[in-house]
Amino acid sequence: MSNKFETNAIRNQLKRTENLEHSVPMYLTSSFVFEDAEDMRASFAEEKERNIYSRYSNPNTNEFVAKVCRMEGAEQGFAFASGMAAVFSTLAALLNSGDHVVSAASIFGSTHSLFNNFFPKWNISHSYFDINDLDAIDALIQPNTKLIYAETPTNPGVDVLDLEVLGQIAKKHGVLLVIDNCFASPYLQQPIKYGADLVIHSGTKLMDGQGRVLAGITVGSSDLMDKVYRFSELRVPLFHLLMPGC
Repeated sequence: MSNKFETNAIRNQLKRTENLEHSVPMYLTSSFVFEDAEDMRASFAEEKERNIYSRYSNPNTNEFVAKVCRMEGAEQGFAFASGMAAVFSTLAALLNSGDHVVSAASIFGSTHSLFNNFFPKWNISHSYFDINDLDAIDALIQPNTKLIYAETPTNPGVDVLDLEVLGQIAKKHGVLLVIDNCFASPYLQQPIKYGADLVIHSGTKLMDGQGRVLAGITVGSSDLMDKVYRFSELRVPLFHLLMPGC
């Protein structure tokens, strides 16, 4: 595999089937079969890495995640049905009641709604910083601040923030840095290089070419992505349901 970004971006794909297709086929299936009951048990117990149900993973979303992880320099990722599903699930997975978020004031309207109308119901507070005054962020950090959130370029203002400065501030205060990178795409910037812990995309924006599909994705470190995955999947292992005594 070439180390060139352009080659990695277009050549990374799932293993071809016996049909030797040019591109990966669409897997329009809700679930996947098991060899036997023990295979099912081990799969739901996460003793095996395999597709179980398309809400958790699917060959098509697996390829999408692998491509974005490779381009962003991330360890793991999880795909969502929309960009806002990725934003909400990522933040909800990381935040607890009583936590505080420091966010750029210039963010997508639906994300504003999340911070102002919904998180307060769960006692999650926030403070906004002026995107033209990153030095003011230090004063906004509180003992219960869990993360810094920002978009760059912003939606819809297309303002550009200094990712390196944001990364330095987050590291200094020991808080997470979550960046929405959907307007730049990993082709133009990789926030993880500058200290971001998680990177979010609405696939509906530059990654798609704007407006043909709804999609979302979050990528980042394995430990944080495990929290996002377990929040997003919301599943009880099937063998627990079949055998309540387990």
